[in-house]
Amino acid sequence: MTIEELKNSLLAAPKNGYARLSAEERAEMEAYVKGYAAFIDACKTEREAVSWSVAQLKEKGFVELIPGMTLNPGDKVYRNVHNKALMAAVIGAESMNTGARICAAHIDSPRIDIKPNPLYEDSGLAYLKTHYYGGVKKYQWVTIPLALHGVVCRKDGTCVTITIGEDENDPILMITDLLPHLAADQMQKTAANAIVGEQLNVLLGSEPLEGEGSDLVKLHMMKLLNDKYGIIEEDFLSAELSIVPAMKCREVGLDRSMLGAYGHDDRVCAYNQFVPLLELGTPRHTAVCLWADKEEIGSVGVTGMQSFAFETFIQDLCLGTGASLYRCFENSFCLSADVSNAYDPNFGETCDKRNNSAMNMGVAIFKYTGSRGKGGCSDASAEAMGHIRTVLDKAGVIWQVGELGKVDQGGGGTVAAFMANRNIVTVDAGVPVLSMHAPMEIISKLDCYMSMRACKAIYED
Repeated sequence: MTIEELKNSLLAAPKNGYARLSAEERAEMEAYVKGYAAFIDACKTEREAVSWSVAQLKEKGFVELIPGMTLNPGDKVYRNVHNKALMAAVIGAESMNTGARICAAHIDSPRIDIKPNPLYEDSGLAYLKTHYYGGVKKYQWVTIPLALHGVVCRKDGTCVTITIGEDENDPILMITDLLPHLAADQMQKTAANAIVGEQLNVLLGSEPLEGEGSDLVKLHMMKLLNDKYGIIEEDFLSAELSIVPAMKCREVGLDRSMLGAYGHDDRVCAYNQFVPLLELGTPRHTAVCLWADKEEIGSVGVTGMQSFAFETFIQDLCLGTGASLYRCFENSFCLSADVSNAYDPNFGETCDKRNNSAMNMGVAIFKYTGSRGKGGCSDASAEAMGHIRTVLDKAGVIWQVGELGKVDQGGGGTVAAFMANRNIVTVDAGVPVLSMHAPMEIISKLDCYMSMRACKAIYED
């Protein structure tokens, strides 16, 4: 055997995904990402994503899972978890004692949340006080167009949805920054402290109501909100209001090969696992799509991955098919679908290039995530990694190896550890992202498409 033949047979030789993509696949990819772009524009919060998904599920014949329901192969069911998380399943031909095929993602993204007592006036300007959510670089959120999204529950028990800043006729909101002429002290600070949390106050307005008295700008803002939404200041306490970028998904690059949008992390993986479930026939194993909340702050709370909501859903599926919950868990396989860090040559010193995922190389699969000494990871077994390789190769999915960065540089986790804690074999996989956690993140169309193909392959395994 020649040296070249030995290299071809023994060594890995990753190729750019476009060199491996057929013309038919390319056309399908372009059509697919148009649907994703519409989704990511329409769903900038967990509530919006769940509301959108429930409508899609109903249209495709899914019904709400009721405890005690008898389930048969091919049945399609879902559960809305407090309007902020979602679980859906297609019942498989085999008993759930043989396990399920699960794709799990999170639908929350880093953002700026409104405090419970937020509205105030200072020097003729009205502001909203905020508390940032998740791992943000605070300086990235100033001087960009922002929108207000959320729900307010009034004292009488009724709730009203608020969206301001997305329609082209809407005003936008902004957080101000200091002019460079007076920023001598600010420019000496570290990036972490150039903008502090208590400076992330959202500029709401400047025109006072006519008349005499104090806080007339604040009163004007409250009157505008009351006129349109019927709310009073006290209602902020029973509200979930978030500040998100008022920007649409756009193609990036002269070749239009990438997509820039807010919230790719992790709604891109959520969408990619949701779409193939909608079109799934009767699979061999029960297929489960899981959208969790609160991943950016530790997967806590009633809608997070650590809650019992997932056990309850799977238990109801098992009871409906005459199976055991724990037998189902121990024989299941989960793809924890979350984004990864795409290698950026501008910051190459932070990554191990040999193990870092890269743009246009396909969906990234991870043996582990975590921080530094693998803290917070599930560390998939050799058998689990062998299984995912086999499944993806059989389905013709373009994939690559992924890792977050250099060992001592830091790290991050996914929902994988919490799935693995339930005795479910779990592997991390996802779409590489540039500028992760920024108000505008960037992904490759090809990687997005291959992530969907990977989730489809898992459901059909």
